[in-house]
Amino acid sequence: MAEDKGRMKRIGNRKLRPETLMMSYGYRPELSEGAVKCPIFQTSTFVFNTAEEGKSFFEIAYGLRQKGPQEEIGLIYSRLNNPDLEILEDRLTLWEEAESCAVFDSGMAAISTTLLELLSPGQVILHSEPIYGGTDYLLKHVLPKFGIRSAGFLAGASKSEILQQIEREGIAENVGVLFVETPANPTNAMVDIRECAQIANELSTEKKKVVLAVDNTFLGPLWQRPLEHGADLVLYSATKYIGGHSDLIAGVCMGEKCLMERVRTMRTILGSMSDPWTGWLLLRSLETLKLRMTCQMKNARYVADWLAEHPLVERVYYLGHLTENDPQFGLYKRQCLAPGGMISFDIVGGEKEAFRWLDSLKLVKLAVSLGGTESLAEHPASMTHSDVVPAERAKMGITDKMLRLSIGVENPGDIIADLEQAFNQV
Repeated sequence: MAEDKGRMKRIGNRKLRPETLMMSYGYRPELSEGAVKCPIFQTSTFVFNTAEEGKSFFEIAYGLRQKGPQEEIGLIYSRLNNPDLEILEDRLTLWEEAESCAVFDSGMAAISTTLLELLSPGQVILHSEPIYGGTDYLLKHVLPKFGIRSAGFLAGASKSEILQQIEREGIAENVGVLFVETPANPTNAMVDIRECAQIANELSTEKKKVVLAVDNTFLGPLWQRPLEHGADLVLYSATKYIGGHSDLIAGVCMGEKCLMERVRTMRTILGSMSDPWTGWLLLRSLETLKLRMTCQMKNARYVADWLAEHPLVERVYYLGHLTENDPQFGLYKRQCLAPGGMISFDIVGGEKEAFRWLDSLKLVKLAVSLGGTESLAEHPASMTHSDVVPAERAKMGITDKMLRLSIGVENPGDIIADLEQAFNQV
């Protein structure tokens, strides 16, 4: 076995799998009175052994000198670092073999902190559409206040189409970040991460690296690994599948060490770091991540197949229904490991019928968010994406008849029974 039991990743020649490492990696019980689970380090500040040690910790934390090969960043203040969050960040890197990770107090905090660090006035953020409504608002209404403008392309656009748009808008020299959400929220439309990585590389110069950042919230770390396909950074609303119990708010950014050092510094200055209690809850959630997401994925298949046959359903947006005739089928097979637990569908009619169906649900909860153990349903056009300009929303395919389902861990037959009785009311 490896000498450092707190960070053990192998037993003999066998490399331990992430779901196994979620129980122990990064934590040493002997340093916490033998507690089998990491305690909650509910403290704002940490005691230095000596003034010299305190000086050394700050030099590393603020980049005043390079860290030695055997030197660790010492504990200073919970806005900079905390044991619960450090262990959590170590474990989160395992699913995607990321070099470094940072946890934030929300998904939007992760995205906004990252983009504010990577973008400068005069630059452009090139992004896929649709994206989560909060992100859409940040890109189109907040970043322009800092002299940063956005340029969107529809999910499913080819590399040549995106390059033609860049040339047509004359923004090649100004693109600083390529931001992608795939599958798209709420349409499940996919973006080719590998092609976007090629575009980012072609737009990069000796003086400027165009960073490819991917929001992987919809599929989570189990069913898609953006870093393997060329992404520089991957972002999550950890509120969703990673937290998985609808009882916390958090965000994650992970990827290349050099980029993450910059993001971490910005996080320290903005104060957008998560707290110890939330970190502890996420450590708890990681232990069942694979179990929960596997159950949700299997349940979603039953529900999607049932919806596809219902006379009041006009269209189902579900990755598991892609066929060889669909232009996105090859991309799905190459980029994804499973279809996940998110389904959207168009009900026959419009907002009136959609609302009547939502109001008739009994087991499935009418609420936004996703990835929790309970099944949720919402109306994207009037809820999560209501702040998107109506004309743009229509172009993205988010209509008044679209409904979004996040499938939970209930018995799939019970979920379907509830959906059926709601349809009967319509």
